[in-house]
Amino acid sequence: MTVVVSHSSNPEGRHALVTATAEARSRGTRLVVVVPTSPSGAAVGAVGGALAELRDRLAQVGVEHDIVEATGDLAETLVLTAARTDAELIVIGLRRRSPVGKLILGAGAQRILLEAPCPVLAVKS
Repeated sequence: MTVVVSHSSNPEGRHALVTATAEARSRGTRLVVVVPTSPSGAAVGAVGGALAELRDRLAQVGVEHDIVEATGDLAETLVLTAARTDAELIVIGLRRRSPVGKLILGAGAQRILLEAPCPVLAVKS
């Protein structure tokens, strides 16, 4: 069993990672971090060394973890990773939206919620 989290270098991604780390610790499970990357392997929206920094941060908090790089569709990678690792929870970060924006949930988040093989915790920053 695992906790799977989508992480990027924005506030939503950082908040999701903190929440997922706490969930993995409290459940006594492994944390699987899905990081969107470009086809060249560079973390999207982050400067070089972002993956090494992430690995160091996770090692410091002492939670067992794996990092999965998503070069394609992030929602699909999250759902497939959750199924492959027998996840008991997926954690995603959402940004605050305007009143009109609240009528429409992001397409990726909606796909994750509808296709996930386990509960999904949406964390807003």
